[in-house]
Amino acid sequence: MTESGGRKGGSALAVDLRRARAARRREHSAQEPPPEPKPRRRPARVVECDGREPIDCVREWFARHDWEPFPFQEDVWRAYLAGESGLIHAATGTGKTYAAWMGPVLEWLRDYPPARRQQPAPLRVLWLTPLRALAGDTEAALRAPVEDLGLPWSVESRTGDTPARVRARQRERLPTALVTTPESLSLLLTRDDAATLFDHLELVVVDEWHELMASKRGVQTELCLARLRRFRPGLRTLGLSATLGNLDTARDALLGMEGEGRPRPGGIFQGLVPKALEVDALIPVSMERFPWSGQIGLRLLPEVVAAVEEGETALVFTNTRATAEIWFQAMLAARPDWAGILALHHGSMDRDTREWVEDGLREGRLRCVVCTSTLDLGVDFTPVDRVLQVGSPKSVGRLIQRAGRSGHQPGALSRLTCVPTNALELVDIAAARSALEARAIEARRPVERPLDLLAQHAVTISMGGGFRAEELFDEVRTTWAYRDLREDEWRWVLDFITRGGSALESYPEYSKVVERDGRLVVAGKLAALRHRLSIGTIVSESEMKVQLLRGRTIGTVEENFIARLRPGDVFTFAGRVLEFVRARGMVAHVRRSTAKSTSVPHWSGARMPISPQLAAWIRIKLDEARQGMYRGPEMAAVRGILELQGAWSRIPAVDELLIERVETREGHHLFLYPIEGRLVHEGLAALLAYRLAQLGPISFTLAANDYGLELLSPERAPLEEAIEAGLLSPQHLLHDIPASLNAAELARRQFREIARIAGLVFQGYPGAAKAVKQVQASSELIYDVFARYDPDNLLLFQAQREVLERQLEQSRLARALERVASGRVSVVEVERPTPLAFPLLVDRAREQVTSEKLGDRIRRMVAPLERAAERTRFAGGSRRGFRSGG
Repeated sequence: MTESGGRKGGSALAVDLRRARAARRREHSAQEPPPEPKPRRRPARVVECDGREPIDCVREWFARHDWEPFPFQEDVWRAYLAGESGLIHAATGTGKTYAAWMGPVLEWLRDYPPARRQQPAPLRVLWLTPLRALAGDTEAALRAPVEDLGLPWSVESRTGDTPARVRARQRERLPTALVTTPESLSLLLTRDDAATLFDHLELVVVDEWHELMASKRGVQTELCLARLRRFRPGLRTLGLSATLGNLDTARDALLGMEGEGRPRPGGIFQGLVPKALEVDALIPVSMERFPWSGQIGLRLLPEVVAAVEEGETALVFTNTRATAEIWFQAMLAARPDWAGILALHHGSMDRDTREWVEDGLREGRLRCVVCTSTLDLGVDFTPVDRVLQVGSPKSVGRLIQRAGRSGHQPGALSRLTCVPTNALELVDIAAARSALEARAIEARRPVERPLDLLAQHAVTISMGGGFRAEELFDEVRTTWAYRDLREDEWRWVLDFITRGGSALESYPEYSKVVERDGRLVVAGKLAALRHRLSIGTIVSESEMKVQLLRGRTIGTVEENFIARLRPGDVFTFAGRVLEFVRARGMVAHVRRSTAKSTSVPHWSGARMPISPQLAAWIRIKLDEARQGMYRGPEMAAVRGILELQGAWSRIPAVDELLIERVETREGHHLFLYPIEGRLVHEGLAALLAYRLAQLGPISFTLAANDYGLELLSPERAPLEEAIEAGLLSPQHLLHDIPASLNAAELARRQFREIARIAGLVFQGYPGAAKAVKQVQASSELIYDVFARYDPDNLLLFQAQREVLERQLEQSRLARALERVASGRVSVVEVERPTPLAFPLLVDRAREQVTSEKLGDRIRRMVAPLERAAERTRFAGGSRRGFRSGG
């Protein structure tokens, strides 16, 4: 069974629309949603339940759809009927949705006699989803058995996309099952009648919990659940997850704490794990010996097109929106006859177009969709039978999640084909497959004690009837995130929301909450309005709407991209070639263009590092290559590259840090290969540069990628002396990392998010939003005020902590240095940059301002190395070095 019921749409009208759309695509090479056919009505009351055992009715409903309940589903139903909560962990497409949903259905059939089953049921189930896009699909999946079993239940969704008329109806009466987001649930808690709104609530389901739990949105969910449990002490909670390595922690974070710091009891219901999964790769016919990021580019486009042709419907995943734009245009140019059945989908496109693409996938009207992580999560696309991943999967969990989009039903094979963008990504792919076979799935770490979000939540509760300080403190401490919240931190939060703290007490707008009759309540209507408009933890970058001159919005791009354009400039966005006309406010006005363009917007968030698990398996694969074992087609393809690396230097062992030293015309290079991911290497590069500089004046230029880092200096660095002095020691990191960076400036930038969540800055009213530059300026001003007049402000410490963890992965960096300290260090003098070093040289070259094209510059860089490689002939190149460490 599929998670949404597996129903396929389609009609003659849909076929006509597809043909009409194809004709228009050939003319415009663009995509926009056509008018949709009216949905067909489902037959109601397929199963008659009067006088029968509820479980027999449910089993018959499954049989009517040619399904049979899985044992884990029935285990969940029994646990729910016994009043238990827990975490459901099963592969994508194996029935998690109905495992959670049929428990409440069975309970209703069990507890209400036939005469009372026709009465409209109040709100009984809240279904939380991380994405608005999932709400409609989930709503349809939940409604199907309700209609077929003849229950008097209503199923609706409530998100930022819900029409005003539906919201107005829901203000009067909520449906029996409400599919919503954490932000919309927080808004419900601001209502005056919040205490009675959930009088009949029996269950909260948190979908895709693995995506929520490692973010502040997960903490927001925990706080909302704590409030609901206060209203309904017997409330049951079920979490749904497909890819998690730390299930116990995930369950405890979901269910919260009970007395004396003990996690609430709850089960872990393991579903069909693992599911049949096949991972392969497209391998170039020829392989250059000096790889670099983007080296292969679109060279594998014919193979990708051929792979798409193998199935009926395909998804082509990319890691960034810019890459998705490039591949969509390239595939459309290669197959112009796919106009209208080839689509693009990413988060910066307008909602109507994304929904049209999703509907087209469900109904099988689209041949292929080029997409990003917006289609990662549990939307049901049963027709998809082919999935490709452009670039490294970066993590084992992401590989499983994306592969699960194909064969989205029990027993079906999920297949994912990886498309490398450079040669070393073939090692990533081989490592990911080995990690998958070993079930080495990444753990997700819950966020701990974010005080900005606690301040926001306290104002939310002050609007929903108010609170007593000691009662809310006890309630908040029942969450996993705030289980160790100290009383002094809570007093600080109360002081912050009632008077703005010591630095802002003279400004009335920061006094959001006042005390009345022993309860803390919102200060007034204006404070309440501004708070409702600010609820949430998602802080967007500086984005501008992209709008056609005739008024239709296409999507959003970052403000700094638009700022570089002049009227008449042409760029590609949302599958269209557009000409920039003008910018007014936060809107970029454009028109369609027939000119050719290679300019694509770039969005932040494109620096996704490899995960710790994948990094560990990459080190294992390289160690096997060092021993002459090249297992699998991917490793066989890069054998020449790695053998050249071994001839000129070394292939690092699994317990070895390789450092290469080389002198070129640019200066003296140090190349280090911890193989821990880009963010760790960026922090490590700054740390090592700082520590080397403590031994004497020296300046460095830094570069980093997923495999290693480069330190370039005008003179030879005192490496051996620094290693003896503790260059690679994990000690003193709390001092050395901030000292090695402009930590204060990084924290000022990070403070924008904290200030917005905590309510220190207001982003504006609907239709009159402030530019992000204005919000950033306001938040930096407040940061400077705190730093000068309130240096002990806890939000300052939070900003510093988030910079270290989120931007530099300090904990992971510390673990990497501990691993190095327990292993050995090999320093090798090489005559020229090696194959592992070359990608770092190219990455640094990208950042340099020059009139020379990057491709020409790379060819000039690689020519002498290729000549040297030919002379080497794998006879053991010149290398000198020493080893240190245990």
